[in-house]
Amino acid sequence: MSSAGAQNGSTNAGERPPLIEARGLVKQFGGLRAVDDMSISLRCGEMLGLIGPNGAGKTTLFNLLAGSLKPTAGTIVVGGEDLSRRGPERRIERGVGRTFQIPKPFAEMTVLENVLAGGQRQAGESIFMNFLRPSRVAQEERAAVDKARSLLDFVTLSHLEGEPARVLSGGQRKLLELARILMADPEAILLDEPAAGVNPTLLELIIDRVLELNARGKSILLIEHNMEMVARLCGRVVVMAAGRHLTEGAPEDVSRDPAVVDAYLGGAAA
Repeated sequence: MSSAGAQNGSTNAGERPPLIEARGLVKQFGGLRAVDDMSISLRCGEMLGLIGPNGAGKTTLFNLLAGSLKPTAGTIVVGGEDLSRRGPERRIERGVGRTFQIPKPFAEMTVLENVLAGGQRQAGESIFMNFLRPSRVAQEERAAVDKARSLLDFVTLSHLEGEPARVLSGGQRKLLELARILMADPEAILLDEPAAGVNPTLLELIIDRVLELNARGKSILLIEHNMEMVARLCGRVVVMAAGRHLTEGAPEDVSRDPAVVDAYLGGAAA
């Protein structure tokens, strides 16, 4: 594991309460418990990896944390507020953004317009403000465009800002989605398999951008099957199997844990 990931993952992480803390989470679909009494926390400034064999319940847990699903039981506290029954819009308001394993941008909108769609709480969203305070609306719109262009530069997509999003490759769509999330200034970013389907060159760029975001103070929870990427980025890794917490620790320790090896080789299912 690179020292950068370990250092970034531990920076001031233990000095403040967890940014996201989930306790005793259960998600039941009929007779299936996809998540079964699972607890996990994301510390401030941390890069945390979430791994496990196929069917372990990682994606279901991720969707619970992001607000896309509501738990059958258990609590999810974000920034000190219990958001267990609240949806993704409240997560955004509390500083939690998420990406998807398969990004789905607005295909016919330009790359720049897609990033702008991630902006939050702008005066122009109110019909009345467009009539009562048009100068303020125009000022905020100019600032939003400047910010979106800066984020496109950050993810190296500036040269495509006027192109429809449908022309982007899979890796470029993941970078676009990251830029769109950053428009909302999240404190925490939930990354769903950013390496999946990405060519090696773009993967290195994604890794570099994630490291830079963490260096800027962003807390990051990463679901990823690419163990080399997890080891490079994360100072701590949580392992799930059959919907439950199996173990956690430093990547090099987790990778040697007999229970983890058995879970992967045995194909534990949720």
